[in-house]
Amino acid sequence: MKYDADVKAVMTALKAHASTKLREDMGPRYGIVVAQALGVPMAKMQLVAKPLGRSHGLAAALWKTGWYEGRMVACMIDDPAEVTPEQMDRWRADFDNWAITDTVCFKLFDQVPHAFAKIDAWAKLKDEFGRRAAFALLASMALHGRGEASDYLKRLPLIEAAATDERNFVRKGVNWALRAIGGKKNPVLRSAARKLASKLAGSTDKTARWIGKDALRAFEKADAGTSAKAPKRPPASRRKRATPRRSR
Repeated sequence: MKYDADVKAVMTALKAHASTKLREDMGPRYGIVVAQALGVPMAKMQLVAKPLGRSHGLAAALWKTGWYEGRMVACMIDDPAEVTPEQMDRWRADFDNWAITDTVCFKLFDQVPHAFAKIDAWAKLKDEFGRRAAFALLASMALHGRGEASDYLKRLPLIEAAATDERNFVRKGVNWALRAIGGKKNPVLRSAARKLASKLAGSTDKTARWIGKDALRAFEKADAGTSAKAPKRPPASRRKRATPRRSR
């Protein structure tokens, strides 16, 4: 096959950085449960991906390996201009842990023109990581400044509708999206996100209440930092570390 030699080279490079301890810790410590993993730190996966440049074909071939690290590199090197809605759905159907879900959305899918349409579709899915993908993608779009204010106002109802989903990775994805929208500079979005957070904080549903209260705390902390002219750090900066952390 056309990319067989390249795939072999990438996987060999990844194996050179593999850590047995990290692989063993992925599930218990970081909540990353995956069938095939080598145990490679994020910084090393990025190191392997960087010289590869953009290659849609190689990305597809790496994704097909099923290896966690191969798929991570795939989303780092794929060309967003060549990603189709069908590919987004295929890859999304393979999401089986929060780390690959968030990284694909944060590194690739948020640059694809079909992103907002996929947010709308995936928010209705029943499986945990499929629905997580909707809100991870919405958060990624907000953090990277994609789209217009109206695109986010239209999707606040999606956040409210999913706020009672008590599944761990869904509720944290919903919370992340709400905080990302509320952290934007646009005063209309900031106000609308805070209004929704307050509404959720007063909910009788414990999951919605947690999402709302946590978002309000994040907004208050950010607002206090802004008033004091403290350096601002996007929420995702805490997630992209050499060693993955447990999903928030």
